[in-house]
Amino acid sequence: MDIKNTPFPVKRALKKFGQDLRDARKRRRIPMELAAERAAISRATLSKIEKGDDGVSLGAYAKILFILGMIERLVELADPTFDSLGMGLEADNLPKRIRFSRKEKGEE
Repeated sequence: MDIKNTPFPVKRALKKFGQDLRDARKRRRIPMELAAERAAISRATLSKIEKGDDGVSLGAYAKILFILGMIERLVELADPTFDSLGMGLEADNLPKRIRFSRKEKGEE
């Protein structure tokens, strides 16, 4: 996929995520300069994050989450326990029966 053709739902999600991060930073009364310094990123990069720029690395987003004390949320994003669709698909593909192979039978 061409990076310039970012799907609209992705753009919308990143924009909201950036706004939420900005609001979280402001609630903590952390100035942009200090947040950027603590995250070892530039103020311009932090500005892009807060605008939901899709060209910023996930690592930079993760650093800001860490600074805000929210890094555990990133760890949970793709956790299988929250993936109801994936778990449902996996359950549909479980084998009907499980048999020992000839090799396994002989080892017992």
